[in-house]
Formats: sequence, structure tokens, C-alpha cells
Amino acid sequence: MKVFETGLKDCFLLEATIFKDNRGYFFESYNKNKFKELTGLDIDFIQDNQASSSKNVVRGLHIQRPPHMQSKLVRAISGVIWDVAVDVRKNSPTYGKWFGAELSETNNRQLFVPQGFLHGYSVLSEHAVVAYKCDDFYNKSAEDNAYLFDKNLAIDWKVSELEAIISEKDIADSPFNIFKAI
Repeated sequence: MKVFETGLKDCFLLEATIFKDNRGYFFESYNKNKFKELTGLDIDFIQDNQASSSKNVVRGLHIQRPPHMQSKLVRAISGVIWDVAVDVRKNSPTYGKWFGAELSETNNRQLFVPQGFLHGYSVLSEHAVVAYKCDDFYNKSAEDNAYLFDKNLAIDWKVSELEAIISEKDIADSPFNIFKAI
């Protein structure tokens, strides 16, 4: 496994070592000891989630507030997504900055999104299945969001706002300038 810096503190892009032969391939999608060795972070993932979406679906920007904040390790099991993390830690030098990466079934990359970050993704392929690990359980009362296409964030979702398929909940999200930092 290789780990790449994203420019946002504690947010990493991971790339699996893939073993291929005439039968197909094998890779280790997560190993707690290797993750800790390569990132310096000791994370205990306790919940796995999976979502299926069609082209132009954009999900996010989601976060859980204290005391139920979540770190996430996100990957595309099938298809291609553009995965985005936004630093919303009020004392962070990269507050309000975002990082995006293409995650796909062929590149087998994963994005580690630490606590204190908004998270979202857009689907670039006809269909995608996304899986992610969390280090805390989902808690509806701790849920918060910021509007995906907020001009202050200027995130390039690789899908236009007019083409984007967004849930009613995500359309009603708060603009970033009134979002309360973590």
C-alpha cells in the first residue's frame, strides 16, 4: 500500500498493491497495522456502509458533529466517482479547502477523510457502488451538511449543477458561509 499526501492535514489518498495473474487480482483493501504505520493514525473502524448510485448523482456534503464525528475510508467497488473532502476544523490552516480524487474499480484508490471534514462524491460512470468504513456509528442528531455547489467552496464536482442529481435534503443544505466550523 502507498499513501499520498493531499495537502490537507490527516487526509490521505491510499493506493493498494494489486497482485494480478490469469485468475484475476487480489489486494488488501485495509490493514489496520499498515494504515497506522503509513499514516501515523490509529483508527478503529466500527461501521461499514455501501451505496449504489447512477451517473451524475452527487451526494454530500455531509458530516457528523461532536460527539459523534466520523473518519471515513472511502472506495469505489464498481464504477468511477469523484470523491471530495473539505476541511472544516476552525483552527486548521486549511479550513475551507477541499481535495478531490478519482476513485474507481480499476485504480483501487481510497480516500481517508478524517474527523472534522465534510465529505461528498459525484458519480462519473453509468453506475457506481461506493463502500466506506467509519470510526463511529451514524447518529441522526449529529448530522450536518453544507451545500454541494456553494460558490465559496468552488468545488469542481466533474458534474455540472444543472446535470447533478441531488437529494431534496442535500439541495436544502446551508451555504458554507453560515456553516459552523468544528
